[in-house]
Amino acid sequence: MNPAQLVMQRLDALAQVSEADGETTRFFASPAMRRANENVGLWMREAGMEVRVDAIGNLIGHYAGVTPDAKLLLLGSHLDTVRDAGKFDGPLGVLVAIACVQELNEKNQRLPFAIEVVGFGDEEGVRFQSTYLGSRALAGTFDTAELKRTDAHGVTMAQAIRAFGGNPDDIMSAKLDPNRVLGYVEVHIEQGPVLEQNNLPIGVVSAIAGQTRAQLVFAGEAGHAGTVPMGLRRDALCAAAAFVSKVESHAQDCAGLVATVGKLTVLPGASNVIPGEVQLSLDVRHAEDAVRVRACAELKALAEQIARARGMTLMFETVHQNPAVLCDRQLTSVMESAVRQQQCEVLSLPSGAGHDAAAMAAVTPVTMLFVRCKGGISHNPAESVMESDVGVTIEVVNQFLNGLAEGW
Repeated sequence: MNPAQLVMQRLDALAQVSEADGETTRFFASPAMRRANENVGLWMREAGMEVRVDAIGNLIGHYAGVTPDAKLLLLGSHLDTVRDAGKFDGPLGVLVAIACVQELNEKNQRLPFAIEVVGFGDEEGVRFQSTYLGSRALAGTFDTAELKRTDAHGVTMAQAIRAFGGNPDDIMSAKLDPNRVLGYVEVHIEQGPVLEQNNLPIGVVSAIAGQTRAQLVFAGEAGHAGTVPMGLRRDALCAAAAFVSKVESHAQDCAGLVATVGKLTVLPGASNVIPGEVQLSLDVRHAEDAVRVRACAELKALAEQIARARGMTLMFETVHQNPAVLCDRQLTSVMESAVRQQQCEVLSLPSGAGHDAAAMAAVTPVTMLFVRCKGGISHNPAESVMESDVGVTIEVVNQFLNGLAEGW
């Protein structure tokens, strides 16, 4: 079995590790994530790595360099998923990295730097509505106040980490020493159609768009659906609907801006009761931070205006912000040289999606490689990547490692 076939087989196996039958769903610090870590940890050991799990639940495989004091090059991505996910978003990057280390191990080859493959415990942020928990712990930017956050069942993040076997009181111990880290490399599906449209297996990422996540609550007044006249209602869902429409039109009027309301919770949630409260999420992204920040302020003002006009209150809380990140020029140049050996054109493209690389940029230079995915579909069971493209990706990362070693 060649390396690409093995990666595809492992992706199939990992897709079966889920919190729900018939779909792929793995949230941070869940029993399914524990099983995923066990599986991937086994594959890391088979590739010749020493394996550990840090205080927040990141899975880390260490492949030593030529000398004990060698610098670290990190390769990885995340092992958590959205609900009912595809099998490539996140795990592909981890398994490609393991395949590359396995090839080094089979050749009994050590590089001037050590390699650590990281399977981050949380990137998607689904369980606690705060992204990059795993990578922010390694970057040293984790905010311990977030340990008080609760999931849908009232479990705090600290409780979840303890139940997983981690130590919420020792998360800062996961922080990397920036003087020892050479860089971070992430392979990820594109989550867009550009590579497919250009008939290219892979592309090099130039930058990652900045992102803001917020939670809003429109609070009106519940009432009987049959007895409260339309003119006297304070219907929170109608206010939310007006806001959702404004979000769409506002983003359409600003080039490069994307804004999404992806979650609505309507209370009390009965067919014969006027909604008294609506909780909703807001996700705003742009490659320029100034544009994103301005858009968020304008959307907040629009929400306040809607609430005032309808006689209700508004709660607006920013729960996560990530600045736009430029990929490191030096590492990316080595990656481009590796790509050039596998395909005729080196396509550079920005990422509208967030990645662990965005958090890791706070502690070390980063570079990213995108892999073509069918139709650009992601966060969906229909995610699809060709085995031949995985083969090209493995070769490119191998060439990147060799190129970095030669220039050491």
